[in-house]
Amino acid sequence: MNISSPLAGIHQELSLLAQQTKCHPARLIAVSKTRTEAEIEALIQQGQRDFGENRVQEALGKWPRLLAQYPEVRLRLIGPLQTNKVKYLSGLFHAVDSVDRLSLAEALARQTERSGYRPNVLVQVNTGEEEQKAGIAPQGLEGFLRDCVRLELDVQGLMCIPPQNESAAIHFAFLKKLCDDHGLKECSMGMSGDYACAAKLGATMVRVGTALFGARD
Repeated sequence: MNISSPLAGIHQELSLLAQQTKCHPARLIAVSKTRTEAEIEALIQQGQRDFGENRVQEALGKWPRLLAQYPEVRLRLIGPLQTNKVKYLSGLFHAVDSVDRLSLAEALARQTERSGYRPNVLVQVNTGEEEQKAGIAPQGLEGFLRDCVRLELDVQGLMCIPPQNESAAIHFAFLKKLCDDHGLKECSMGMSGDYACAAKLGATMVRVGTALFGARD
């Protein structure tokens, strides 16, 4: 890996933060939405193995070949998911990080019954309780997690996207506490502008796109 590359620099920063906090380094999820196969492959060849896509249809257009060529790569769905797209996930996504409502949880459970496909799941929490944003309200999380257990979903943890006009640190600390309170190991939070803050506050995964690939012209 080129030590001057953005990828190497972010991995080094996450390692240093982990030493300071005496935790394992946060896993870097490379957000590859709108990026070409060539751009993605360049990161794979530098050693990146975890990627996140926002849209199922976009992923279907570029990831089957990449996953066939690089079977060690893991792809996560980090964007909103319509229930009628669940049938396209198998063989493409190993995890769904944006489970945000009961109807989606039920659709994933039905797909498991039909095909045996059982992805890892993160529950999206609307920590700011914003009306326009998807996610489970914090006060409804306990009940929703019970529903996920009943449906036999493999819930690994939680994710959040903080409100733009509030301190991200407050929401990161809150999500980490929710993970701890419910005994969940994965805490996905932080993006290109605030992943270091998230890592300091206990993120086990950070979702980084622009800082890796560069800004679009």
